[in-house]
Amino acid sequence: MSYRIGFGVDFHQLAEGRELWLGGVQIPHTKGSLGHSDADVLLHAICDALLGALNLGDIGQHFPNTDAAYKDIDSKVLLQQSYALVKAKGYRLVNIDSTVCLEAPKIMKYAVAMRAAMANVLEVEADDISIKATTTELMGFVGRGEGLMAYATVLLEKV
Repeated sequence: MSYRIGFGVDFHQLAEGRELWLGGVQIPHTKGSLGHSDADVLLHAICDALLGALNLGDIGQHFPNTDAAYKDIDSKVLLQQSYALVKAKGYRLVNIDSTVCLEAPKIMKYAVAMRAAMANVLEVEADDISIKATTTELMGFVGRGEGLMAYATVLLEKV
């Protein structure tokens, strides 16, 4: 059996007047992620991890923020298209381990819904997806509430 590991990271500014989408779920908050798409930092990190595991480039190459077709797009669509590239190479997802870094809001009460949304797109069980959350202890742009970031690691296996 052939295995591949991929790592992804993404950052977005937080801004008033935007919706906050994480893991394919809208999270109530006074600020949302600023970006060309819905700016779902967690799904973007996972897309990069999937693409990186098979040396397929990054999310910006496949879904450029200069392309009007991706303006305000649901990042679950980007995840689905990224995973289609993985499957086309003959691989399947084994599991995801991810971490979201933000000061507020607290997101773990939404983790079950996020894992279900991602599992549906990625054709795995929700138990194959780990989501963790942390703060930066009030340090840096995350600590000041100016932005958020996410890290993701994926394991793929040849089928």
